[in-house]
Amino acid sequence: MEKETIEESQELKEEGAAPTTQASPFVHEEIEHVREGKHGARSTKQAIAIGLSKARRAGVKLPTPPRGRVSEETRASAASATRRAGRKPNPRRGRAVRAALKREGRAAASPQALSRQARAASRARGPRARSASARKAVRTKGAAGPSTAAEKAARTRKRRGS
Repeated sequence: MEKETIEESQELKEEGAAPTTQASPFVHEEIEHVREGKHGARSTKQAIAIGLSKARRAGVKLPTPPRGRVSEETRASAASATRRAGRKPNPRRGRAVRAALKREGRAAASPQALSRQARAASRARGPRARSASARKAVRTKGAAGPSTAAEKAARTRKRRGS
């Protein structure tokens, strides 16, 4: 974990951001690690999970994922990471994990893979949540946001030929 990531997360906490927002620098760092080739990930979901685990270990108060949504093993792992917050990780285990991740591919952090993951997660939440999210985006984009978004949408339509 890099010092800047922890500092960025702390700043978000001081601003009163939600725990998931506080965890975002850790997830971003993990995606960057995969892109740089520091290690790989089997899937985008795994890269995100590693980032969330690091956030838990750094002391971000993320809740354990709900029962039924993920396996009991994943829930146990998240609870363990929360309990281990502030403790030094075992160096031998860290080396073993890194060696295993080095054997995985790098495609999980590609823009296409991240887009696919985001869309799948959005679909899982349902149309009302998507609509609310879009409305919030419009509110928080600022003055230049909508026109930039419109230009991007036009480029996408042109590229797809629709």
